[in-house]
Amino acid sequence: MAFNLITKVWQTGNLEWWGRIDGRDVYLGRREFPLPPMEGDQWRVAATGAIFRIEKGAVRCVQPPHGESGQEGQ
Repeated sequence: MAFNLITKVWQTGNLEWWGRIDGRDVYLGRREFPLPPMEGDQWRVAATGAIFRIEKGAVRCVQPPHGESGQEGQ
């Protein structure tokens, strides 16, 4: 899928969205992932509690998943 994002994102056969953030594969959710993703979009992943936002064309982690410290994407 072609999106105007700096972050590489893909969808699996299970309809799960993943992204490559800071060299790590990060789960971005299922239905929560905005389609099409646009600047300023923000969503919370139900399965993990992580919150992501699209800033300057890249997916950034605003709040890490439950049980993790630090933030991906910074």
